[in-house]
Amino acid sequence: MEGEINNFIKVWIAVYISLGYCYVAALARTLLGLELEPQFDEPYLSTSLQDFWGRRWNLMVSRILRPTVYDPTLSFSSQMLGRKWAPLPAIFSTFVVSGLMHELIFYYLGRVKPTWEITWFFLLHGVCLMVEIAIKKAVNGRCRLPRIISGPFAVAFVMVTGFWLFFPQLLRCKADVRAFEEYAAVGAFAKDVSRVLTFKSFNATTAY
Repeated sequence: MEGEINNFIKVWIAVYISLGYCYVAALARTLLGLELEPQFDEPYLSTSLQDFWGRRWNLMVSRILRPTVYDPTLSFSSQMLGRKWAPLPAIFSTFVVSGLMHELIFYYLGRVKPTWEITWFFLLHGVCLMVEIAIKKAVNGRCRLPRIISGPFAVAFVMVTGFWLFFPQLLRCKADVRAFEEYAAVGAFAKDVSRVLTFKSFNATTAY
């Protein structure tokens, strides 16, 4: 029973992360008339790890890491490995930096001593993505898995490794508790605003 509850909490946090951005984007659009750039592009439709990390998940961070980590490492690696294989160390370096960034964020969230599971999560994905790209380069398009197979496999791999390495550390820093508190605060704020607007509307109606 406890395991089922933990799994539910992990899924809920994943949904919360996605919905959190949606709420911020909706508020920015409603209050300021701003249209924020999408941060996710239907990641559940990913056909590979390369597709998931490069084109569908957390696009803002991808745009930050590319010029700051990936491109400089790619340029340096090209001089030693050539253009064909230079992306591999560039990819791994990017995932190392991403893992350390998440460790720092989680530390500030909960002030909990790092257990490095997050870093291992990103290192694992970095290595697997390197292998995936190396295989693609080796076969040069001659052999390709159908999307109906590669898609579910990629998404399942992300979910399984996330439940194994990512979410446990997220729960230890009380992210689920903070999420409930934030939702409660937003709900209370919305209720107060609704009451004020209802009161003003009632006064305006009775004045006439």
